[in-house]
Amino acid sequence: MTTLLAPLRDIDVATRSLLGPSPRAVGPVAPMDAVRSDDGVTLTFDLPGVDPDSIDLSVERNVLTLSAARSWSAADDEQVLVRERRQGQVRRQLRLSDGLEVGAIAARFDNGVLTVRIPAAESTRPSRVEVEVGPPAALDSAPVDTTEAEPASNN
Repeated sequence: MTTLLAPLRDIDVATRSLLGPSPRAVGPVAPMDAVRSDDGVTLTFDLPGVDPDSIDLSVERNVLTLSAARSWSAADDEQVLVRERRQGQVRRQLRLSDGLEVGAIAARFDNGVLTVRIPAAESTRPSRVEVEVGPPAALDSAPVDTTEAEPASNN
């Protein structure tokens, strides 16, 4: 079935190259960098000229949605000679993994750059196991907690 859809995709790519983006496109997409570390994910979006009050960042069902607006209009006594800078709504959606703590997202907008920090869920963070030096008998004398595991029942 994939081969039947491939020609449609190729036609869509060819059409976009001739006619530009589809009419469904909302507008320009904010360029983004994404960096993962043991502590979580940091997203950095370039939003030059965007009014900070127009930025809307939300998460619903593990989908992060960013929208912002950039607008400029000439004064009544001005005539625009060239207008090359993009105006309008910028929108970006990202699906977040379950291993992130979406309830603890922090965001900061500074000099046209929006930085979004999403911490890793505590259960997904790597933990370090301390290695003790000594004879194997030292491990045998360590207390063992057996309350966590319950024997399987054969019903």
